Amino acid sequence: MQADEKAFRELIGRQRDLIWALCRTYRLGAAWDTEDAFHEVLVALWQGFGSYGGRSSERTWVYRVAVNTLNSLLRRRGNQPAPEMPEGYERVAAGDDYPDLAHLIEALPEPDYTIVRAHVEGYSYAEIGRICGLSVGAVSMRLVRVLRKLRKQYNQ
Repeated sequence: MQADEKAFRELIGRQRDLIWALCRTYRLGAAWDTEDAFHEVLVALWQGFGSYGGRSSERTWVYRVAVNTLNSLLRRRGNQPAPEMPEGYERVAAGDDYPDLAHLIEALPEPDYTIVRAHVEGYSYAEIGRICGLSVGAVSMRLVRVLRKLRKQYNQ
């Protein structure tokens, strides 16, 4: 096994839960798409692995690649209707205890959706800025506005 392949496998081992959680909950229309999305993210990570220069944390880099890949996957699907879900499948979304709030978050446009998701997952404003290509100030300002908007919508 080559050194790059070994390092990549170790990276995936450390970040598997993050990748899987994003693929499972990131605005996918059907539960059975999760595994396909996971493999798409792995391919994108492998393709970019050689150019990862360590300018951001490993977790931030993986998060950004995964979000970009999932957004690309959604754009490629366009307005195609999701196939009917097989019996017994349920979509597991972040915030299942508050389904209305989860739906409001899912309806956010980019990059607001990514900013909120990353914030909920505990990323710093600097990390979110690197993920979204925004300054720390822009992340802070957008997050305040989006959370205010969500609070207002949720309380209605």
